Amino acid sequence: MCIKREKIVISGIVQGVGFRPTVYRLAKELSLSGFVSNNACGVHIEIEGENSQLEKFHNRLQSAPPPLSKIKNYAVDIIPIRKDSKFEIQLSKHNTPPTALISPDIATCDDCLREMFDPNDRRYLYPFINCTNCGPRFTILKSIPYDRALTSMSSFPLCPQCQSEYDNPTDRRFHAQPNACAVCGPQLSLHDGTTIINSENMIADVIKYLQEGKIGAIKGIGGFHLAVDPSNIKATETLRVRKGRAEKPFALMAKDIQTIKKYCYLSEEEIELLTSYKRPIVLLKKKENCTLPENIAPHNQHLGLMLAYSPVHHLLLQSEFDCLVMTSANLSEEPIVIDNQEAIDRLTGIADFFLLHNREILKRCDDSIVRVLDNKTQIIRRSRGYVPLPNFINDKITHSVLAVGGELKNSIALSRDDTVFLSQYIGDLDNPKAYDFFEETISHFSKILEIKPNYIAYDMHPEYLSTKWAKSQDLPSVAVQHHHAHMVSVMAENNYYDKAIGIILDGTGYGTDGTIWGGEVLVGDALSVERFSFLKQVRLPGGTAAIKEPWRMALAYLHATYRNDIPNDLPFMRSLDKNKIDIVYQMIDKQINSPFTSSCGRLFDAVSALLNIRQTINYDAQAAIELEAIATTGAVPTITPITINGTFIDTTELIRNIVNMILDNKPTADIALYFHYQLAEYFIAAAISAKEKYALNRVALSGGVYQNKIFYTQMLKRLQDENFSVLIHTELPTNDGGLALGQIIIADALINA
Repeated sequence: MCIKREKIVISGIVQGVGFRPTVYRLAKELSLSGFVSNNACGVHIEIEGENSQLEKFHNRLQSAPPPLSKIKNYAVDIIPIRKDSKFEIQLSKHNTPPTALISPDIATCDDCLREMFDPNDRRYLYPFINCTNCGPRFTILKSIPYDRALTSMSSFPLCPQCQSEYDNPTDRRFHAQPNACAVCGPQLSLHDGTTIINSENMIADVIKYLQEGKIGAIKGIGGFHLAVDPSNIKATETLRVRKGRAEKPFALMAKDIQTIKKYCYLSEEEIELLTSYKRPIVLLKKKENCTLPENIAPHNQHLGLMLAYSPVHHLLLQSEFDCLVMTSANLSEEPIVIDNQEAIDRLTGIADFFLLHNREILKRCDDSIVRVLDNKTQIIRRSRGYVPLPNFINDKITHSVLAVGGELKNSIALSRDDTVFLSQYIGDLDNPKAYDFFEETISHFSKILEIKPNYIAYDMHPEYLSTKWAKSQDLPSVAVQHHHAHMVSVMAENNYYDKAIGIILDGTGYGTDGTIWGGEVLVGDALSVERFSFLKQVRLPGGTAAIKEPWRMALAYLHATYRNDIPNDLPFMRSLDKNKIDIVYQMIDKQINSPFTSSCGRLFDAVSALLNIRQTINYDAQAAIELEAIATTGAVPTITPITINGTFIDTTELIRNIVNMILDNKPTADIALYFHYQLAEYFIAAAISAKEKYALNRVALSGGVYQNKIFYTQMLKRLQDENFSVLIHTELPTNDGGLALGQIIIADALINA
């Protein structure tokens, strides 16, 4: 027999996912001796036995690891034989620099659900049931390695039965750090905002309150939800008023897939997302006969639906409710509430009652939002279920960099070697509580990952609060242009680092010339980029006021297109005060508070207003979203081929055609669809021109405009028609939530230049 001993070091998502018990069971089955332990780098194994059995061990562990794990590196070294008598699981070691990866929060597994609804099980109806394969991770973690003493479960000593499960390597709850039961674990409480409500059956009382039309604040995994009965129009309208959310869609939580099928169309890819352990909100096309009230998602053809993912959610939906409105518990634009007292202080006046629990949420983490486009996942908001899963970069990053993202839809990122960790969604930093959350996240992420950055990367915009924060720190910092960061973000996500063409389309980004960019065709790589072409600039009358009031952008485009011969009989103008129209034109003529912009997002706003769809907005991108919704019923248009010979992408003819179609009383839906298709041709023409000049065939697409399904799908189709190789986002948001990855890659390249 050939006996040998090996040391195996495994990194990746290998803690908190049942990796050690899997190793233990496999080693015992193959009669191998040694030990397995966690350390700050991942999993450390020393294993000894016959060579043939060791080969089987490696093959089986790598081909069938625990389902929630992700092996990044698997290193094996031969070491001296020790002649151990058995294989065992040892305590975690803390004597190496930290590189271990942290698991995200995981939806309640089927095994735990079966136990929770089994009257003979000791955890029957226990609302904090979990095991190695499910439950909270990231949101209860203080630092790594992932051990109970370093989580918010440290304040709940295990009872003898739970301790026995926790210590037994053959048990499904072996070293499940949140392991608990009704005897020793967290408990629910019911509160009315002033006092605790005495209740013999809190879940039944909550269901009764919801049936009565009351608004509930429900504490979950990464924060609180505000819940109402979606069929109760008065209740949802009351929630809108109290929350300050006039028209932005509410998310829904459904009991099961069959429920969702009653209301929305579902593809296999969408079902896979809904039922994954991540349990995101998935944007789904409403059925024509959908019976849910229109006020859940006004003027919108999609609903955001998720399946229950915590035990409390499952208990609430085992009632006459097949779904509930479950929207983030906050005032509009503020971060989600996570603490019991914080909930009572901030949400009294919004919620009528509070379903609390005493397991501390250490880090707020909102629901993730995704959709399926062209059979691929597009992430709108990356949080629970996805964070803190890292992005692996093929070429090792030289420096440890903190990237602070942008101003809107902020997320930050930290790099360590060839790994970049993006934070959960933080929000818009112009909100003071979101800015506090931004600072908390930087501190918390640095702490749990034990990363001390050497540099800070920030957006070039001088007024962004993230930029001001970065420049106030005592670290060297690197400014990164907004659209360059977008471009390199999608390139790095696809592990592509050579030169490419970037078609980067969004609402706002500070340009190197001091103007507002947003309709950009770039050429370059991480180290350098040039602005090859861009939407011909127009004025932004009123600055930020033009973002809130799309009618201003409609006037700006009319002014740029017609100059002294502006049509004044368009339907959208009839509802506008003539004095306001005159003032806007004067602002443009006199260049008063009317900076130049090449923003593609503002062009969508302008067309939405021209078509009299949306003159003012109540939430970000509302005008474009409603324009897209109208366009879905339009007739497929005839498209005019475009040639781009110069720097500008001139939309004069596009606006003239739209105005003529309006004056000819063409159907609004037809005009809206024409705009989407024809605008795509302008950017396709620019890409072809760049391809001919630079002999490049790779195109990177990034920016919030690509959240528009019609436009994105048409762009992708036309680029593929022209034989381009296209890079798209599937793991990070295409909006500003993905900026930080690009900032890190660019900053590292510039530092090394």
